[in-house]
Amino acid sequence: MNKVKLGDITEYSNDRISSSKLTVENYVGTDNIRQNKTGKDNSQYVPTSGSTIAYKKGDILIANIRPYLKKIWFANNNGGSSADVSTIRVANDKYLSEFVYYNLFQDSFFDYAMQGAKGSKMPRIDKQQIMNFPIADINIKSQTDIAKILGNIDRKISINDHINAELEAMAKTLYDYWFVQFDFPDETGKPYKTSGGKMVWNEELKRDVPEGWGVGTLLDIASYINGLPCQKFRPKDCDMLRVIKIREMHGGFSTESEFVSVDVPQRAIIENGDILFSWSASLEVMIWTGGRGVLNQHIFKVTSKRYPKSFYYFQLVNYLQHFKMMAENRKTTMGHITQEHLQQSRVILPPEKLALDLERVIAPILQKKINNEIENKKLAELRDWLLPMLMNGQVKVTQ
Repeated sequence: MNKVKLGDITEYSNDRISSSKLTVENYVGTDNIRQNKTGKDNSQYVPTSGSTIAYKKGDILIANIRPYLKKIWFANNNGGSSADVSTIRVANDKYLSEFVYYNLFQDSFFDYAMQGAKGSKMPRIDKQQIMNFPIADINIKSQTDIAKILGNIDRKISINDHINAELEAMAKTLYDYWFVQFDFPDETGKPYKTSGGKMVWNEELKRDVPEGWGVGTLLDIASYINGLPCQKFRPKDCDMLRVIKIREMHGGFSTESEFVSVDVPQRAIIENGDILFSWSASLEVMIWTGGRGVLNQHIFKVTSKRYPKSFYYFQLVNYLQHFKMMAENRKTTMGHITQEHLQQSRVILPPEKLALDLERVIAPILQKKINNEIENKKLAELRDWLLPMLMNGQVKVTQ
């Protein structure tokens, strides 16, 4: 199959956009492009003066720093990007933007970018070197067919992501309604607090709580099992498990994931549905859906013999903001939550029966979310398997 150079059919955007026109939705920096080719989030930072590089719908945005993180996004709106993001625009009407995007979506592109990257601690893309990356030279109809197949897979993934966001919000709303607003069903099925249920002042929480409820710590509701120093368990044969580090929490397993021997303590083995809490560098709580693996140190596996999963999961989700404020007050970019911090926490303790009652409502919602995330990983694997074969002509699209 014939090839053309990326630089022969694209150019870098030199357009500018005023910072006054930027929002959290349309500003793109390296921090809010997600790892492992999984799109972008809203930005937590937006410049307030001057101007930035402008991107248009259909442009291809790639993070310049640490290309091995595989941060790429196909723009679905107009906006602005930081200087650490390359904005590539197709400048040849014989090439479809989506088709060029999927060429750059391949792992081979990021491997190519790493080969020419400058710097060791913080490798940076050589913007001239990547313009030599070969792009499949095929007719526009074939480009359209390939982009349609791959785009349909990505659209299904996006739909699942949207459904999952709604499911998570629904489950959290129910949790907050019961255990933050205290409008759980009373003996007659009416909302407790709104219907005049008795509330008493709690000095530790500095608020009114339902009569008879207790106060405890995050250690009272769950156990926190730290991961392993996985370098001590290097694989010795073909029986291996992949390591779950903070990078995997963000983007799932990838070709950069490390392996360890299966002969590790059972407590460190993670399955789909387990609750993970990264307590160092990146403070995050999540329900793991990336498949069987081994937990690295700096991440807790959270379990409980007393309370159901939905209860301690959302207790942690709610308390996470407090932990982040603690890290911010220490004026450090690295959060570090210890057992002492867990012991110092204060959380509401409802009757265990009530927590189980809500679990029966929330558990099916969270399970649907887990199933969708597992489906998305399978769809992404299918897309990534098809992608290079479509680009090199091993697989052809037929109508």
